[in-house]
Amino acid sequence: MTHADLIARYDGRVPRYTSYPTAPHFSAEIGAAHYQRWLAALPPASPLSLYLHVPFCDRLCLYCGCHTSVARHERPKRIYAEALAREIGLLADILGQRARVSQIHWGGGTPTALPDDCLTTLMALLRTRFDVAADAEIAIEIDPVALSPDKLATLGRMGINRASLGVQDFDEAVQAAIGRPQSFAQTQDAAQGLRALGVTSLNLDLIYGLPLQTEASVARTARLALALSPDRVAVFGYAHVPWMKKHQALIPEATLPDSTARLHQETAIRQVLEQEGGLLPIGLDHYARPEDEMAQALRAGALQRGFQGYMVDAAPVLLGLGASAIGALPGGYVQTQPRIPAYEEAVFNGRLPIVRGFALQPDDRLRRAVIERIMCDLAVDLPAVAASFGADPAPLLADAQPLSGFAADGLVEWNGRSLRVTEPGRLFVRNVAALFDRYLTRDASQPQPRHARAV
Repeated sequence: MTHADLIARYDGRVPRYTSYPTAPHFSAEIGAAHYQRWLAALPPASPLSLYLHVPFCDRLCLYCGCHTSVARHERPKRIYAEALAREIGLLADILGQRARVSQIHWGGGTPTALPDDCLTTLMALLRTRFDVAADAEIAIEIDPVALSPDKLATLGRMGINRASLGVQDFDEAVQAAIGRPQSFAQTQDAAQGLRALGVTSLNLDLIYGLPLQTEASVARTARLALALSPDRVAVFGYAHVPWMKKHQALIPEATLPDSTARLHQETAIRQVLEQEGGLLPIGLDHYARPEDEMAQALRAGALQRGFQGYMVDAAPVLLGLGASAIGALPGGYVQTQPRIPAYEEAVFNGRLPIVRGFALQPDDRLRRAVIERIMCDLAVDLPAVAASFGADPAPLLADAQPLSGFAADGLVEWNGRSLRVTEPGRLFVRNVAALFDRYLTRDASQPQPRHARAV
């Protein structure tokens, strides 16, 4: 079957499965009271992972799908930092002890948009109110253009040991089309500065499917990225969702590559990273050096997938702080108020800023495990997973019936019990996972969330 045939058959809109059930199925029926009960029920020794969302950037990139806004003045950033401090205090008070923290991830937006003293004060507060492990991963997302020497020194004081640099594309015409000028020299200076600071793990983000990109241009960007000696590279397909992110409407759709061109661009990047860079493919869209923790986790069958993508952190609890942040606990998922003023009003008045969530049922946990193994290992033994939950595998095997078609198209190997996604099928792994999503509406006549395209 040709690429065009595969795309025609499988390039539908499916979730990225950074959670299951996915965020569109969260409900306002799950709120702060549920979150407080779930927090209070956590075992005292349960390790935590913390995610802090900073919804500010110094510039608006037209491709961006994050919950963020451009804030050119310092005052709103300082107010928001104070709100984050209040939320940290609320959570620590409910937990009732200095809970152990194994990972802290600063995301956004651009977390470094906060004033330097706000960043160091918040980091110090986290270390005061939580028991941050000495070997904890302290990660942050960075726009290289905004990484001044002073900001770099601030990251050193915070104890940052893993950083993610947004690259997207090094072609000047593409950068102009997405409103993100960024030279290779600026990115190289940022990478070298972070290495000198003691950052031991450096991640680069690349995107294909942007306006004006070609196979040759994305391959060149991948080669330049390798010149920065990254430990990991994430390669995302641009999700054009102007109905959700109005600024994306500024990108003329006529400048966007079609699905076949996107597939060829992804292939071109993959070949450079694997064949020239020696990086190992991780799941759907990540690559890592063979000695990297992510590659080790993949080999050990311990790779995980969460709201920040692929992860190696084994903490069973993720607490999300900041406007729009999502948390994951044994009881279920919660999401904070996405509107900054409403988020700040809640925490300044001593309330947990939760607006919606999802309470997990046994079937949800079973299907989450199946989908996570497909997304991480590209393989799963359905009866074995069902047995680990004490569940009947029959519903999963019934959902798996379409796999015979996937197998005929060369996308999976399927023996009636276990499946393995083939190399040609890697780009369609979300379609395979979607077979086990009981919340995904397959009836075209019914309303359903508008997810990004598979390719």
